[in-house]
Amino acid sequence: MIWRPGSGRRGPGLACLPLVAAASVAVTSAALAACGGGPAALAPAPVTARATSPAPAVTHRAADPRPLAPAGSAAVPWSPLPSPAPLAPWGRPAAAGAGTWSPAGRPVGGVPTVYQTTLVPLGGTEPTGIAWMDTRLLAARLYSGSKSPGGGPYRYTAPIQPAQAATLVAAFNGGFMMNAAGGGYYTQGRAIDPLRPGAASLVIYADGSVDIGVWGRDVRMTANVVGVRQNLVPLVADGRPTPQAASTDWQAWGSTCGASSCAASVPGIENQWRSGLGITADGALVYAAGPALDPLQLAQLLVRAGAVRGMQLDINPDWPVFASYDPPAGGLAAPSNGRRLLASTVQGPATFFEPWWARDFVTMSARPARSPG
Repeated sequence: MIWRPGSGRRGPGLACLPLVAAASVAVTSAALAACGGGPAALAPAPVTARATSPAPAVTHRAADPRPLAPAGSAAVPWSPLPSPAPLAPWGRPAAAGAGTWSPAGRPVGGVPTVYQTTLVPLGGTEPTGIAWMDTRLLAARLYSGSKSPGGGPYRYTAPIQPAQAATLVAAFNGGFMMNAAGGGYYTQGRAIDPLRPGAASLVIYADGSVDIGVWGRDVRMTANVVGVRQNLVPLVADGRPTPQAASTDWQAWGSTCGASSCAASVPGIENQWRSGLGITADGALVYAAGPALDPLQLAQLLVRAGAVRGMQLDINPDWPVFASYDPPAGGLAAPSNGRRLLASTVQGPATFFEPWWARDFVTMSARPARSPG
């Protein structure tokens, strides 16, 4: 059974609004919001995941006033990051192609900027899609929605306009509805919802560069911050899953749908559709989304892809979506030239071009070119 936005079935999205109206939307360390996970105070738990070195401090360039260069133009791009190394699958035998990256989306200056692959999580049976994004060649932008964060009007919101489609390479979903996110939202020079110290935060700077970390520790407000999207507590820190990710209290990571329905009367399940975002030591973004994931599996997948810090994004079948776009040279990104990361996601390349899409999301577009010499 497939449910659609506004269907009235449960999940941290548009359909949750009737449920949360009757409950307090205050997020505490001891309770969950009705339609998503608030950050619970969890005791440390054993973590079994590959550890990597913490990420070095990220130096953000000053804002560049030039428009994004059309993909495939003759302008000189920024120096690209090294392409990602193959990922080692868990267990044997592995599915054909598991952990092997393939380019997706249009190149920038002739260089692939998005790679994708699939891995079956540790202890799982269904593949999860993983995408790697070169943040030296791609610039991030936060798009806001009328439902999350609400308010507005916003300069950047669905549908993506032709001016932005000219450089668009990829886009992916944001987080929970704000009354369940356990954090805040900042855009267009103001906090739509107050930013919370300790919350897992995606931070976007004026030049399109990004960082992910704990607000007030890894990341904080500076003059060149243009977007902050917080969602729950960190899923990955110091190159390993956090104790909260490994906790048996999986409900702290959000209210889930049942196995085949999001009806409020159907008990939620731990292994459900989840998405997450991480940053590697050299600054690449890694996104993961798949069915039948628990929080620890999602964290392990991000770590396996190189993430040193990471956060959960939206969950449940209607909301996780990553799409890349590969139009003809000089053309506009459009649903017709888009590609899902996983064929099984409910949403797809058309989602971000639909005026009814009321959720926040992030786009990755060709970075402004540097002048020769």
